[in-house]
Amino acid sequence: MLLQNGFHTHQRIEKGFLFSLMMTLGLAIGGASNAHALTIEERQALDLSEYTVTDPDASYFDVEDRIELLKNTDNSILIQQAAQLKNSLSCQQVLAIPPLSDQIRIPGFYPSPDEWRFASRPLFQFEDTVSNIAGTYVASGDPYYAECLISFLDQWAQQDGLMNFYYVSSHPQAWFATESMIFAAAMAYSIVRPQVEDMQEEKERVNDWLNRLAHQHAEIPGLPDNSCCNNHFYRRALYGTMVGILTEDQELFHFGVSAIYSGLNDLIGPGGFRLEMERGRRASHYQNYALLYLVTNMQIVSRQGYDIFDLELDGKTIHDAVDFALDIFEDPSALGDFAPREQYTGFFNDDQYFSWMEIYQQHFNDPRISEFIKPLRPIFNRSAGGYATLYFMNPDAQQQQIIKMDERSEEIRAFSE
Repeated sequence: MLLQNGFHTHQRIEKGFLFSLMMTLGLAIGGASNAHALTIEERQALDLSEYTVTDPDASYFDVEDRIELLKNTDNSILIQQAAQLKNSLSCQQVLAIPPLSDQIRIPGFYPSPDEWRFASRPLFQFEDTVSNIAGTYVASGDPYYAECLISFLDQWAQQDGLMNFYYVSSHPQAWFATESMIFAAAMAYSIVRPQVEDMQEEKERVNDWLNRLAHQHAEIPGLPDNSCCNNHFYRRALYGTMVGILTEDQELFHFGVSAIYSGLNDLIGPGGFRLEMERGRRASHYQNYALLYLVTNMQIVSRQGYDIFDLELDGKTIHDAVDFALDIFEDPSALGDFAPREQYTGFFNDDQYFSWMEIYQQHFNDPRISEFIKPLRPIFNRSAGGYATLYFMNPDAQQQQIIKMDERSEEIRAFSE
């Protein structure tokens, strides 16, 4: 079982004098901090009974409202991206892509980047495909594309695609890779499923397949103080919440929600995720990477009617993590003693890493984020939400299209974690 009956709840604690004093004296950093990502046992002990699936047909954004907005907008960025998507996809070609039903083996990225890149191509193709079909449906409003996506996923469901992947703790890459395929499929499916009235048998098979995939995948705990609880757990949480909603599975839904509690519990200092700060020269990258999945997860949960963006644990909120990320992007010295000043910055060249900002802006309109994402738009994330700008950007936020040079390396774009 993913979760057991809860025994306690995290209480919200306002910032008080003691916390402020600790911060002033620098005692809330490194080993002096009590902050830690929740262990598996602590997550299982959370009482999340207040969170239930309230609307299994709610996608991670209001699909019907967005389609209507796109029909009437005069925003040049949205018009251009919608026009590029319309009538650009052949369903017959999509349905010719064979499901990955044989065992999936992926070498580690860092020791074997070329081999990893080659082995990952079919997996990336799947993520691009489901996200592209869903985006084409939103851009066109044509139910043909909604039915196409259900047919495509049904083929994979009938073949038990993705169910067979190689995993041992020393070789987790196939486990890592398939987690993003599951939430890519689930998020895309959530966009189109309510729009198709028939195809009941196909939808039932897809529902069952996604649910079995999610449970099988989540039963692997990951390594202590690492993949059990860091950014990879936040990634798995995305399919937990989304598949939990689609299939009305409270256990999966709670699994996904628990990642938000764990992430906020891991915050140290002014807002760094402790486990991500431990990545040294890639601390900034992984701070952002954690936000990519936590903010997207919070958006999914919020669509069930919960003010999850306001959640506060021990005086910390997601806004602390966002502010800290922006601070260290602007000036790595803001990392203090958490990590070296010489930070890896390659992720700044790929808009995928910043799709969470479009979601965050819809809620909070942060002026620093507003300036940061202007040259990145339109933002597309292959797996974690698809066409973020098309789905979330306020049409009044930015009018003039900025031409981007597409010189991104595959190493960056492939999400190599």
